[in-house]
Amino acid sequence: MKKHPRGEGPELVIREAQKVLQIEAEAIQFLRQKIGESFVRAVDLLHGCTGKVIVIGIGKSGIVAQKLASTFSCTGTPAFFLHPAEGIHGDIGMMSKGDVALAVSNSGESLEIIQILPLIKRWGIPLIVMTGNLKSLLGQSGDVVLDTGVKEEACPLGLVPTASTTATLALGDALALALLVKRGFQEDDFALLHPGGSLGRKLLLRVEDLMHRGSEIPLIGEDTPMKVGLLEMTSKRMGITGVCDKHGTVVGVITDGDLRRALEKEDDVLNKQAYTIMTANPKTISKDDLAATALRKMEEFAITSLFILAGDGSQKPIGIIHMHDLLRAGVV
Repeated sequence: MKKHPRGEGPELVIREAQKVLQIEAEAIQFLRQKIGESFVRAVDLLHGCTGKVIVIGIGKSGIVAQKLASTFSCTGTPAFFLHPAEGIHGDIGMMSKGDVALAVSNSGESLEIIQILPLIKRWGIPLIVMTGNLKSLLGQSGDVVLDTGVKEEACPLGLVPTASTTATLALGDALALALLVKRGFQEDDFALLHPGGSLGRKLLLRVEDLMHRGSEIPLIGEDTPMKVGLLEMTSKRMGITGVCDKHGTVVGVITDGDLRRALEKEDDVLNKQAYTIMTANPKTISKDDLAATALRKMEEFAITSLFILAGDGSQKPIGIIHMHDLLRAGVV
């Protein structure tokens, strides 16, 4: 058994931490050399799966297997974790033809996994094995075997699975993400599987979902006196009003800032017509654009509101969206 030095000095702690990270990083780099035909066959098996991917493991490998099942599921490949000890007491019934099994075991000799191998074989379920021991019973039983063996563990005692679990997790991620690419999985697909999170909100919410409509849109005509325009800005509480020509097309906007600057330069501003103060060619967006796109546009041009057009070539406004709407929706 390895012995490690005793002590509590910060130098020892830092040195040991750096050593662990170095060993684990090298373990992952070592795996890169092993990516080849077997890995491609594993991805092909998973891609052709018409059922679910059943990820099996126990102990530290079981924890890795749970994470991998979650990664597969959230990237478009339905998967679940099967605890082998529960499997041999009835949970194996979750398996069915059309599934693919992925067994994770560094030693390749985990008794609980070995005990359910006959059932996997009997049902004709393809088996992918991830193991650090290719000569093990599990390593000899897989239809496809992925070598996760490492040169050494990062544990100074050589006892705790560390580099081996890190390497297995990394290879599993590589498997899931290579499969993601093969499937053509896109951001919109990811968002559909994560509707409750901030990422889902950014990828699913569209401008149309958040925009103000109808009488809530602050609008005035080109010839409208600014004292009326000020009332429109105040009543709609957005600090802005759109300015439309006689055809109802948005030709400009007036913001609080525009009004302040006009007051600094001119007299009798409130009796001036809107077109004399407005900023022409306002920034707009389509109702079908993502809310996240509206946010990026606001940030790019340092503005807080966008008028929304129907997207059919018409310049008539059908809504307005404010930065506060994006904040409330959790897009920011």
